[in-house]
Amino acid sequence: MNKLPYFQKGDTQGMGFSNHSDKFSEITFFGMLIFIGSFLIILILKLFQLTIVKGQYYRSLSENNRIKEFVIEPQRGEILDRKGFVIAKNLKPNIEEGFDQSIKNNDRIVSSRIYNESEAVAPLIGYRQLADKKDLKLDNCLFKIALGDKIGKKGVEKLFDCDLKGQSGKKLVETDAHGKFLRTINIIPPINGKNIQLALDLELQKKAYDLLKGKKGAIIASIPKTGEILTIASSPSFNPENFENGSDVAKYFSDQEKPLFNRASEGVYPPGSLFKLITATASLEEKSITEKTEFEDKGTIKAGALSFGNWYFLQYGKTDGMVDVVKAIKRSNDIFFYLIGEKTGVDKIKKWSEIFGLGKKTNIGIDEVEGLIPSVFWKEATLHDRWYTGDTYNLSIGQGYLGTTPLQMNMVTSVFANNGYYCKPLLQKVNSSKNQAADEKVSCHKLPVSQKTLDLIREGMKQACSTGGTGWPLFDFKVNSTRFKNGEIQTACKTGTAESHAKSGMPHAWISVYAPYENPEIVITVLIEEGGQGSDVAGPIAKELLKTYFERNQ
Repeated sequence: MNKLPYFQKGDTQGMGFSNHSDKFSEITFFGMLIFIGSFLIILILKLFQLTIVKGQYYRSLSENNRIKEFVIEPQRGEILDRKGFVIAKNLKPNIEEGFDQSIKNNDRIVSSRIYNESEAVAPLIGYRQLADKKDLKLDNCLFKIALGDKIGKKGVEKLFDCDLKGQSGKKLVETDAHGKFLRTINIIPPINGKNIQLALDLELQKKAYDLLKGKKGAIIASIPKTGEILTIASSPSFNPENFENGSDVAKYFSDQEKPLFNRASEGVYPPGSLFKLITATASLEEKSITEKTEFEDKGTIKAGALSFGNWYFLQYGKTDGMVDVVKAIKRSNDIFFYLIGEKTGVDKIKKWSEIFGLGKKTNIGIDEVEGLIPSVFWKEATLHDRWYTGDTYNLSIGQGYLGTTPLQMNMVTSVFANNGYYCKPLLQKVNSSKNQAADEKVSCHKLPVSQKTLDLIREGMKQACSTGGTGWPLFDFKVNSTRFKNGEIQTACKTGTAESHAKSGMPHAWISVYAPYENPEIVITVLIEEGGQGSDVAGPIAKELLKTYFERNQ
């Protein structure tokens, strides 16, 4: 009993007992357990998905973020003139250039294009721009283009784009987590484009453009025996390098002077008296006249109530007396051509116009238009009016509804220079190491014009550029060259002054000339919009270009 503890009676008044538990605390406790358990399960499942299920995907994604791919633009092929002078080339891209610079160029290592004598060559050479979705859809080149690629949009750049552009390469670089360049992993070099050599003579092209500055017009020079184009100049012009960086190009599209418009192949003008070569050919070949046919020039002629005059009478009050076909071409006598045009008829004149390639494209390869050779049917269908004798008179001297391009008229002149052969105009140089006639690029065919007709018209053109003719700037033409006796070169030409509908009221000035007369090397056609008299305005320009051609070292 002594080992039992002592108990002391306590106060039971402050003690209390409850027969129910705290249910809220239990719910909270179990809720927390469930939440934590669910979170851990989701976390484990997500970790399983990231590491096991999609582990390879995210490892690949991480690798791709670590490695950046850059497009290396190929070095576009050079465009060369006939002597090998560079007209257009690309500055070689620096494949090892800085990482930051490539990012600025939208992950592309770019190659910029530069042009020699940029404004002088622009109407023919054209320019490049970024390819759009339409370009991608129509692309039929071996090396396909992608968005972001630049392609030729006009001129030679467009025509030979498949050969010039090449194929893009790639550069793979490694970066850190912050996108900072670490090292180059691999380079797939681009395939550079091919060079294109043109028939163009860069020196002559520059001279032609200089002669056109400050005027609206065009100059074409060609080799009659092959059709090679030495010069296609148009003014005003533009700088194709602006299209490389996209700077100030909007001004070209809004400019009222239309600098992007190639007047040599896209401009349609009444050819004026240059067309008399066609009228004469049609009349002789259709037997409407012979070499002996003569008409008296009385200064004017009537067609119904209308009076049609000869330029010589209208300007100076003088007449040319009795006129045959050679004298008519020499003096550009309107009365003679009114009468033979009426005898021959509009349908036959149209027929021979088409034989010489008028009213259709030359298929030179750059942008061009067909022009218009009117007819009785055309006027009735288009203007809902009948054809009058006065319409035939206008057509016979290259006026009225008639429209041609300077390029077409250069080809017409080339036929007479080439003794009846029409050669398709060529932009690429003929391989001089081969027989020119066998070169695959040359395409010439004989027109159905008799030798007698050719001789008569050629004689008329010769006299037009001799004393008493209309081409006075080319009378006694001489150059500083030992190639010719006393430096004298006989030329053959036809001048033209074509009425325009411009506000200025000034006519278009034309001349088309070939030289030397016996063995023609070059044909030059000059058009000056609203320039005035062909002999006064276009003639001196043609003379200067001929001097440049014959006086230089060849």
